[in-house]
Amino acid sequence: MAIAEIIQVQSLDVPELAFYQTLRRVEEHEQAGVLVATNVKVIKRLLASRYTVISALVTPAWLAKLEAQLLARPEAIRVYVAEKELLETITGYQMHQGALAVAKIPPRPDFETLLANAPRPRLLAAVEGIASAENLGSIVRCCAAFGVHCLIVGETCGSPFQRRAVSGAMGTTFEQPLVQVPNLVETLAHLRAQGVRCLAAHPRADAKKLAEVDLRGDCCLIFGAEGPGLTPAVLAACDDMVEIPMPSYMNSLNVAVATGIFLYEATRQRAENKQAVDL
Repeated sequence: MAIAEIIQVQSLDVPELAFYQTLRRVEEHEQAGVLVATNVKVIKRLLASRYTVISALVTPAWLAKLEAQLLARPEAIRVYVAEKELLETITGYQMHQGALAVAKIPPRPDFETLLANAPRPRLLAAVEGIASAENLGSIVRCCAAFGVHCLIVGETCGSPFQRRAVSGAMGTTFEQPLVQVPNLVETLAHLRAQGVRCLAAHPRADAKKLAEVDLRGDCCLIFGAEGPGLTPAVLAACDDMVEIPMPSYMNSLNVAVATGIFLYEATRQRAENKQAVDL
């Protein structure tokens, strides 16, 4: 199937290109069940993924560079070709690279299936109240980098399928298992009932220091927005609070940076434990 049709366009003001013209109206995209990739590296990862690609909007130069990947796709993709000057007229977005693509957001995965299929010990992450698409995307990227078995996106977060979130994740969204849940507190209670330790990343006087916490078993690390942090309800649903030691004049880090540090420590401990067991 691959490329269904290559269409030369002289104007972007046609219904078929509506999603490319409405890049800032992310709610409309999600309601329609689609995401828009606006970075060439992201598009390459999209074309290598199992996501269903609907169409691409590219310059002639990028058509030549992406043609092999487009032809290798199992579905029929409409490819619209326009000069870069025309693409740069898209409202609200300055075209730097000359390639965009629209894909279908996959059906929400079954959380129980994800949990059952995760190898032991499970390493999970969860987020609450992350409104910044860039931060959420960076968290997805951290989870992919450190092998998180599932990222749980709470009901007060933005969508990980927003354009800027997908760009911030550098396309790792297409491979990182993630699930959006309607009630994070209930989800954490369910995890604890199954023996998963839920640890809140939360700086407080009585919080445990990160390096002193055993992260080798089944655990879920929960992160909140840098300003407000985690809500009392989510904190109450966790087993412990854990913090990254910092000087007194520093009381927080960007949430994506903190996520990376926590996940690095978890994978470090697990690697050392595996080496000890192998010996």
